[in-house]
Amino acid sequence: MSIRVVLVDDQALVRTGFRMILDETPDIEVVGEAADGLAALEVIGRVHPDVVLMDVRMPGLDGIEATRRLRAPGRPVPRVIILTTFDLDEYVFAGLRAGASGFLLKDTLAADLLAAVRVVAAGEAVAAPTVTRRLIAHFAGTGPVLPDRADRLAPLTAREREVLTLIARGLSNAEIAAALHLSEGTVKTHIGRILAKLNLRDRVQAVILGYEAGLVP
Repeated sequence: MSIRVVLVDDQALVRTGFRMILDETPDIEVVGEAADGLAALEVIGRVHPDVVLMDVRMPGLDGIEATRRLRAPGRPVPRVIILTTFDLDEYVFAGLRAGASGFLLKDTLAADLLAAVRVVAAGEAVAAPTVTRRLIAHFAGTGPVLPDRADRLAPLTAREREVLTLIARGLSNAEIAAALHLSEGTVKTHIGRILAKLNLRDRVQAVILGYEAGLVP
């Protein structure tokens, strides 16, 4: 089955460019477009996409609030990829906190766009570790430790806290396995439990929580 995508951007030219790239692949189908957050919510509720490419700065309802509303209980939640012009953008960080699974620069290469859609549709976070880490470190790492975030870590075992700390530092599964002398399969099991216990969607959410809870200095 093809991956169903909705494009949300107030610039028609951006939507057209992305549609041309996505529609050339047999496994991805653009099923809707919107020029602002309110229209996006209506389209998404009607066509039920797997992935939404969401601009953050739009008139009316912006992409951050639209992403937040998509996570409301009782509605099927598509994966959201934030679209941005600048990688170090506070709006992108707010979008990640709101529940997006990653972000892409609007001038990204076609191959990277397709890869990101496929990765996110499979349930993973968009793999841009160095930029994502830099973004989160810039906006989350410079703020104070939030007590309620630290309290959220209470259900974790000591080993799971170790794994979460290494995730927040940007290590891959293979690097975590080497650091803790574990198999990659065991690391994946720990990560699955961490995400389930903390009600997190993916690694991006885990990295943000790790910074805000003070696991990463």
